Amino acid sequence: MGFLWTMVELLIALILIAVFVLVSTIFFEAYRRRNNHTHVEATAVFEDPNSLKQVPCPHISDPAEKYISLIIPAYNEEHRLPGALEETVNYLQQRAAKDKSFSYEVVIIDDGSADGTKRVAFDFVRKYTVDKVRVILLGRNHGKGEAIRKGMLHSRGELLLMLDADGATKVNDLEKLENQIHAFARKEGNYGDSASRNSSFRISDIPIAAFGSRAHLEEKALAARKWYRNFLMKGFHLVVLLTAGPGIRDTQCGFKMFTRAAARKLFKNIRLKRWCFDVELVFLCKWFNIPMIEISVNWSEIPGSKVNPLSIPNMLWELALMFVGYRTRMWTIRT
Repeated sequence: MGFLWTMVELLIALILIAVFVLVSTIFFEAYRRRNNHTHVEATAVFEDPNSLKQVPCPHISDPAEKYISLIIPAYNEEHRLPGALEETVNYLQQRAAKDKSFSYEVVIIDDGSADGTKRVAFDFVRKYTVDKVRVILLGRNHGKGEAIRKGMLHSRGELLLMLDADGATKVNDLEKLENQIHAFARKEGNYGDSASRNSSFRISDIPIAAFGSRAHLEEKALAARKWYRNFLMKGFHLVVLLTAGPGIRDTQCGFKMFTRAAARKLFKNIRLKRWCFDVELVFLCKWFNIPMIEISVNWSEIPGSKVNPLSIPNMLWELALMFVGYRTRMWTIRT
C-alpha cells in the first residue's frame, strides 16, 4: 500500500511539474512577444524583375494609392498559385476595363517556400508589371499570420482583402464584402450620400472589417466529416469563444476585407504568427470597437491544405499565448 501511494505521489508531482513548466513557458513566450513590431525583422522590399531595380515600399500609415489591395500569403504553393493568380488578375482587369476609377494591386508574400513559389510569383510580376503585382520574400517560414501582417503593412489600397493562394473562395465574392462595407458606412452616416470613390470622404478613413464566412455550410460539413474532426472543430470553437468572445461564427475563413483605417489599427498590433491570428483579429476589432460584418461566401475544399491534425497543438498554443498576453496586459495595444 505504501509503495502504491509513493507511485501516486510521484505521478502527481510529475504532473504538477509539467503544468508548471508549460505555464512558465507560455508566460515567457508571451513576455517575449510583448513588443510585436520587433518579433520579425525581415524588411519588405519590392523588386521589379524587369529592371532589377527596387521599388519604393509603401506603409499602411501612408495615404492610399489604389482602391483595393489583394494580399495572398503563399507557402510552397508552386502548383496551386498559378491558377488562383490567373483567375484573380483576370477578374481585376475586367473590373478595371469597365470602371476607369478602379485601381488595384496584388501583393504575394512568399513565406519561405522551398519549392518554385518565388519563381511563379515573379513570373506574374513580369507579365503584369510591378505596379499591379508585387512580391514580398520573408526568407524563412514564419506562418500565415505573419505573412498577411507583412502584406497588409506594405499595401496601397483603400480596401485590403486577404485571400488564400488555393482559390478556395472565388475572387468575385470580394464584391459581397466590398458592398457591405460601403453600405455600412453609408448607414452609419460616415460616408456621404453616395458610395462613389470620388466622394470627399474616402472609405479608407472609416474602420470597418468584413469577414467572409462558411458558417452556412457547417451543417453539410458536419454530415460529411468524420466524428473526430467534428469533435475537434466544436472544441476549437469553444476555445475561441472563451478566448475572443462571441461575435463571429467562422473566424478561420481566409477571406477577409478591411478598410485602410481598420488595417492600420489591427496589423500594427497583431502578434500571433500562424493559424490563430484570425482569432486575434476578432479580439482586436472588439478592443478598437471596429464594426465586424460576417458575410457568407462560396467556398470549396481544394486538395493540398496545410491544416492537419498536427496544427491543433499549435492553435491551442497560440490561443494560450493570446489569452495570457492580453489578460495580463503584457501585450499592450498601440492606439
